[in-house]
Amino acid sequence: MVKAISNTGDAMQQLLAIMAQVRNPEGGCPWDLKQDFRSILPHTLEEAYEVADAIESDDRMQLRDELGDLLFQVVFYCQLAREEGSFEFADVAQTMSDKLIRRHPHVFSPSADEAELGTSALDADQVLQKWEAIKQAERDAKHQHSVLDDVPNALPAMQRSAKLQKRAANVGFDWPDVTPVLANMAEELEEIEQAFASGDKDHTLEELGDLMFACVNMARHLKQDPEQVMRAANAKFERRFRFLETQLVEAGESLESVDLERMEAGWKAAKVAGL
Repeated sequence: MVKAISNTGDAMQQLLAIMAQVRNPEGGCPWDLKQDFRSILPHTLEEAYEVADAIESDDRMQLRDELGDLLFQVVFYCQLAREEGSFEFADVAQTMSDKLIRRHPHVFSPSADEAELGTSALDADQVLQKWEAIKQAERDAKHQHSVLDDVPNALPAMQRSAKLQKRAANVGFDWPDVTPVLANMAEELEEIEQAFASGDKDHTLEELGDLMFACVNMARHLKQDPEQVMRAANAKFERRFRFLETQLVEAGESLESVDLERMEAGWKAAKVAGL
């Protein structure tokens, strides 16, 4: 069993008490009192992305702060739910504990063979197969019989594409390697070109979506998160464009005063510089 840190409970109780106080109609914070589930949702998404930024920058102190901000979002939702009588923080924590125990039978209730060999005898793929089987049983209990049920609609589109593809792959609807995936990407690009040449904008956009879906599939086959792949591409673009801007400033020029050819020369210089 994992031994709890002695002061974790006290710190959590203090945070819950602070949240209750800022939501107290008598002496609470006017801004916090105005909020509801929907109004704080954008803040939750923003905090989650800030956690991602902290992880990618390998800044542990920033990560600690950002995780605190994200935890505050959870506490805020629980306070709102407590006020309306639907649930509270303890219910959320207990539900999560029950779920983790249920989805880790090899840890908390191993079979005789597993107990004898130890959990190290299972590899990650075997554990994942067990996890998916248990999740499917949970969906069946909720009368969700499609493997695509409960993939959140609110996920970022690229992330949702990867999740849909993974669900389908778990039941065998997948190519065995990247070769047909690459061929599919080439096919989709050709279909975009044909649709664009026809002047049909709606068809072009549809084919563009198919190509993006195929690119997500490629990332998945490479065992990469497409969202992180795209974030890396964004970061590379930013490095190179900032290099271009700096070059122009040092030459006494500006983006507004040069033509595309001059900008492309600066962009190529950024690539040569390894940015």
